[in-house]
Amino acid sequence: MRFPLPLAALAFAHLGFVVASAAVPAVTVATAQNHRGWTDAIILRNATVAVVVVPSVGRVMQFRFLDDAEGPFWENEKLAGKPMPADPWKVAHGSFGGDKTWPAPQSVWNWPPPDVFDTAPLEARVNADRSVTLTSPVSPRLGLRTVRRIVLDPAAPVMRIATTYEKISGDPQPVAVWVIAQLRDPVAVFMPVPATTIFPDGFAGPWKGPENFLRREADWVRLTRNPAASHKTGNDGSDLVWAGERTLLRLHIPRVAGADYTHNGCSVEVYTNADPVPYVELETLGPLVTLRPGDTATATTAYRLARRTSAPLATDVRALLALPAP
Repeated sequence: MRFPLPLAALAFAHLGFVVASAAVPAVTVATAQNHRGWTDAIILRNATVAVVVVPSVGRVMQFRFLDDAEGPFWENEKLAGKPMPADPWKVAHGSFGGDKTWPAPQSVWNWPPPDVFDTAPLEARVNADRSVTLTSPVSPRLGLRTVRRIVLDPAAPVMRIATTYEKISGDPQPVAVWVIAQLRDPVAVFMPVPATTIFPDGFAGPWKGPENFLRREADWVRLTRNPAASHKTGNDGSDLVWAGERTLLRLHIPRVAGADYTHNGCSVEVYTNADPVPYVELETLGPLVTLRPGDTATATTAYRLARRTSAPLATDVRALLALPAP
């Protein structure tokens, strides 16, 4: 049966779909989808890419080209399809994978991540503009609530996530929005070095790992994962690039001039995990601010996918970085 467009939209919405108007490039949103055994997944699609959100584990679990079954985000097979355990870090190192948020600085809570930031299902809402909002409970420890708005570009392979911390209760809290994207073992990770960097070597140091896993190359730092040990570094830049065999993923967060940054002044960071759990983390940080009840802080990270070509890897990475910030 053929429906006029408004009736068709209502019919698909009843089946768990929100259909875009034909007047604009399409973003569709499918709800109540099955992703690796989770049946509450929300999937956003445009003509080339898909975003997979799983509210029951509080993550954006995947961002991939439609013809790429795997995608760059690491997903922990040991926890696939399972409900949120009381302490996922004790069940399987690395938790679920995907993209999440923690409060910075880490020195406030040390380890493990506090309550709702890593161990709580999130409330999901599909908005009229076909974005998705994830809202956490209020953290009993910090009096903070997180609100994450996930937007897929109508035409480009670009996702934007605006992460907001809302101070609901408690004493004033110095905090920075910290976003962690867990990604599959890469060919390499590239961390561009700003011309005005505060780090003499281009990265926060000293580097405590073998030199062959980190190299300064012209205007970026190139990292690979050390299977024998975990490492972390960062700098005061705005971009990170994950490179796989067929795909590139760029993360971008604007650096706010003159703002205070925690984690030794870093606005981007890279963590590489050791075997037997082969993933890396590309992390972004917003400025450090003091929140009082009623205050909010927001930081937006943009993610752009690109295809590898037959050109050398460095050429592909430079071409991706030369595009306007997503």
